[in-house]
Amino acid sequence: MRTLIVTSFVSLDGVMEAPGGEAGYRNAGWTFKDVEFVPEAYEIKGREQEETAALLLGRVSYEAFAPVWPTMDDFAGYNAMPRYVVSTTLTEGDERWPATVLSSLDEVAALKQTEGGPIAVHGSATLAQGLADAGLVDRYHLLVFPLLLGAGRRLFGTSDVDATKLSLVEHEVYSNGIQKNVFDVVR
Repeated sequence: MRTLIVTSFVSLDGVMEAPGGEAGYRNAGWTFKDVEFVPEAYEIKGREQEETAALLLGRVSYEAFAPVWPTMDDFAGYNAMPRYVVSTTLTEGDERWPATVLSSLDEVAALKQTEGGPIAVHGSATLAQGLADAGLVDRYHLLVFPLLLGAGRRLFGTSDVDATKLSLVEHEVYSNGIQKNVFDVVR
């Protein structure tokens, strides 16, 4: 069975919206403008690209990434691997960044049962919340920024589900206050 990893930049109060500057959010770009850049804090991002075998995105994140990521040398690994987008409205992927469309979380569960390496979920707040609620997440890679953003899309939903126990398997704090927290979901 493949490991499903949700990876996210997140504020201390759980906001994950528009970390890179996506339009429409008042605090857009908060990872770059509000916290000093320290290269070692992002080591996990390079490692994820090396260790990940497939990319899974929600429709909104996919549509935001598709015109941009294929042109970025920093994402060469992601551009070369299979991509999946979970959507009930798309019927096919964007020709600039082809992806297989999955129409349900049941299809994601079936994908996890296939042979292959880890599957990473970037962005995709609604998808990440649905995956967590369905018990499909195996690991979280979180870079927690020392910011309180208040309003904004949050990584974790408010569904009335049973508690999920996590095991901290890797952590580090950097000079700029960013915390790396890697948690395995305990089953």
